[in-house]
Amino acid sequence: MGGGGTGAGLRPVDLARLAGVSPQQIRNYADDGILPPVPRTPAGHRRFGEEHRAAMLTYRALAPGFGWEEARAIMQAVHAGHVPRALEMMDAGHAALHEQRRSLRATGAALEAVAAQDAAQDEVTPQQGGRARATGQDGATAQGGGREARAAHGNAAQGSAAQGSAAQGSAAQAQRGLRVGEVAALLGVRTSALRLWESAGLLAPRREQFTGYRRYGPADVRDARMIDMLRRGRYPLPQIKEIIEGLRRTGGSEALRTAIARRQGELTRRAAAMLQGASHLHAYLTATGAMPGMPETAAAR
Repeated sequence: MGGGGTGAGLRPVDLARLAGVSPQQIRNYADDGILPPVPRTPAGHRRFGEEHRAAMLTYRALAPGFGWEEARAIMQAVHAGHVPRALEMMDAGHAALHEQRRSLRATGAALEAVAAQDAAQDEVTPQQGGRARATGQDGATAQGGGREARAAHGNAAQGSAAQGSAAQGSAAQAQRGLRVGEVAALLGVRTSALRLWESAGLLAPRREQFTGYRRYGPADVRDARMIDMLRRGRYPLPQIKEIIEGLRRTGGSEALRTAIARRQGELTRRAAAMLQGASHLHAYLTATGAMPGMPETAAAR
């Protein structure tokens, strides 16, 4: 095919100007199979045509959505005559994007559930303390009454005392904090994961003065739970650190919602880029006669 720079075709520099890359990069595209085979002049100079221009533009259109390495592999498969394999790779890219969307939705739901659970616990704890204080006051009143009153309320006072002791025990345990093994069991992760998150600056449990044992308070457990859910959602540690720091800074889950919304926007833009790349590839395969035959029902329309 003829075109562009000279009557004999396009030179590497002509294609380079179209793509905004160096002529050497165009030669690399040809050597890597990203472009179809390039004929040479009797003097040994490469001469590119319209097909090579279309292949280069297709490759660069595929890259934003599928990534440079995957775009390279797709074009190599096309020029090696393995168009079905190229389409399989594109299907895999779409499937991976869909899985990331599902994971992101699950992460958002889980984090909202954790935030709601923490809010519910914050509401219940003062109420429990109030009931314990009321129980103590009721016991003092009963003790100040007559013998008949003490006999009538003896069982109730014992039950209230037991509840008060349990509440005090829970409060004392919360004040002491959980050990690393207890937090690991609570979350269903390994203790090594908690230590890794600590070394990455995501967790900072306090240490006992004499033993040096880690003690995780309620806020530490909340952070560990959120880190675990974000890791399951395939968030990298640096991004999790930003989210956790935002959570500590704001005292709420708004930073998490912002991060999830940002990621959703990124996935939407990537989906649009994939669609554009697929459109370029369809046009390229159709123009070169490499497009696989359409099903009869579709062709009939």
